[in-house]
Amino acid sequence: MSSSAGPDLHSLFQLFPPTSYLREFDVVPAEWVPEPYHKLLVHEHHMTVTVEAHHGSLVDVRVLERKRQGDSYARKILLALKSSGKIVQFGLVRIWLNYCSPAVRDAILAEDTPLGRILIEHDVLRRIEPTEYLRVTPGPDMMQWFGLSTPEVTYGRLALIHCDGYPAVELLEIVAPTS
Repeated sequence: MSSSAGPDLHSLFQLFPPTSYLREFDVVPAEWVPEPYHKLLVHEHHMTVTVEAHHGSLVDVRVLERKRQGDSYARKILLALKSSGKIVQFGLVRIWLNYCSPAVRDAILAEDTPLGRILIEHDVLRRIEPTEYLRVTPGPDMMQWFGLSTPEVTYGRLALIHCDGYPAVELLEIVAPTS
């Protein structure tokens, strides 16, 4: 867990209300997250890199919705495997653009590269801080994105990404159920 307060799940949900993508969720301690979800979520690495290593394929980002207010840029996204198009992660992201260089800001706003890859490629000094872990039951939208015929429990995390020492990114990341 974390020493920081971390992102607030309800304020992230208010950006993109979970009308049908989430049935229910519970906050759980890291030690309650079972494998393979534990390996996918309980670490201080970018999910882009972790998911790519787990699935043996690079991922693309698909932006479903976006909001921008001043220096705050938020988006609801899916990560899809380049090799098959299969959706492997859902996310809500709020980025404080004032903590990003112009090049990083431009790459983020282009919406065609996963955030983790942008930060790595631009050599941003970063620290990923998971703050909470979630046990999630997908709703109809998430079931459709993940290719589920019935709701299967999966797991996610809330995290902060500190860029050059600043808490620049708030994240909710939910991985697709694994059989």
